[in-house]
Amino acid sequence: MTAENQPPAGGFDTPETDTPEGKKTIRRAIGASAVGNATEWYDYGVYAVVLTYITANFFPGGAEWALATFAISFLARPFGGFIWGPLGDRLGRKAVLSLTIILMAGATFSIGLLPTFDQIGYWAPALLVALRILQGFSTGGEYGGAATFMAEYSPDKKRGFLGSFLEFGTICGFALGTAVTLFLQILLGAEAMTDWGWRIPFLIAGPMGLIGWYLRSKLEDTPVFRELENESGTEDSGPTTLKHLASKYWRPVLTMAGLVIALNVANYTLLSYMPTYLQNQIGLSDDGSLTLILIGQVVMMLLIPFAGALSDRVGRKPLWWVSLVGLFVAALPMYMLIGTGFTGALIGFAVLGILYVLQLATISATFPAMFPAHVRFAGFAVTYNLATALFGGTAPLANEALIESTGNLLVPAFYMMAACLIGMIAMPFVRETAGESIRGTDTPGDPTAAELATTRS
Repeated sequence: MTAENQPPAGGFDTPETDTPEGKKTIRRAIGASAVGNATEWYDYGVYAVVLTYITANFFPGGAEWALATFAISFLARPFGGFIWGPLGDRLGRKAVLSLTIILMAGATFSIGLLPTFDQIGYWAPALLVALRILQGFSTGGEYGGAATFMAEYSPDKKRGFLGSFLEFGTICGFALGTAVTLFLQILLGAEAMTDWGWRIPFLIAGPMGLIGWYLRSKLEDTPVFRELENESGTEDSGPTTLKHLASKYWRPVLTMAGLVIALNVANYTLLSYMPTYLQNQIGLSDDGSLTLILIGQVVMMLLIPFAGALSDRVGRKPLWWVSLVGLFVAALPMYMLIGTGFTGALIGFAVLGILYVLQLATISATFPAMFPAHVRFAGFAVTYNLATALFGGTAPLANEALIESTGNLLVPAFYMMAACLIGMIAMPFVRETAGESIRGTDTPGDPTAAELATTRS
């Protein structure tokens, strides 16, 4: 066992990446985390790219109502974080993740079965909203749990690289949703897609969720959680965990919130709102806009593991700084370029996407390491979902509303720049945790904790 994987006395080993058994365990952990994450973001990707069909079938009043249902699911995410996060610190990462993926995939699958407005009137959008709320509630535990799961399974020196595959799953989910919808549009045509074809992408989420559940059910819980449980360090109850977060860990909560605002405004402006922006504001065809988005997403997927590995060598903070400053500087000229047509839009989207990858690839290594193990799931889930609900999921709706009220097509660029400024304000308070242990009840990157860990080992 290498020194970097050495647990405290009585602890559990992190799988070693230089042995066949260790590689097998890591691959299974990556698959279990990434497939679930892909299922989560497949839903958001699908909903974004079929928005015109959702509008036609559920919201005759206009696209702004469909965008509002996109935001509604995010308002439910903090409630999921408050419930699932403490449970994940108390009962284990695996137990919560096995349940959330079934709830999430089941809700997405059910959207594909809903009757339309023409069939049952206002019950149709009401049922859609209810399922979107269920999706948001389950996602409140899914993402934070999957990131925590992946981080705690990874060796310290490779946490950036291995954790990046969770975000590979994120973009894979978006890309799969885009690719499936584009394929169906070409195969079926606009009339059939509006009539019934829009249901197929949602129905695919059912088997995806079952595959993710199966992979997760075959794994043990993370070595870090089993060690904590063995030492009776798990939290006793949800209220106790949340009280500790508010009183003892408010600094990492606020710091992480600032980063999440920057991260998710870029995320949902680029990946969720961009198809609507290209179609409604720039005038690209449905097929043209989806082709452009798909190309950009594939490029981002290919770059994510390299950015994760780079963060293991140079640290997480340098990549975040380059991304935040780069997006702030490039947002305005790239959105001006996007407005010139397909080629300009492809270049502009690619440049912004590549800069965004530097943040995206390091989420699973950066955010879980901001909290000690006994409040990690709750700290991540609550903070991430609150910030995302307020500033991330509302980004498409806010951008559309501001464009309509001001007539300025560069609103998404200014929105992204403002979010990057918030992220830059938070960055000086971020501890560099590349290569640091994330075991135990001490905050990773704390110099005092590092001394104690060295003495203990």
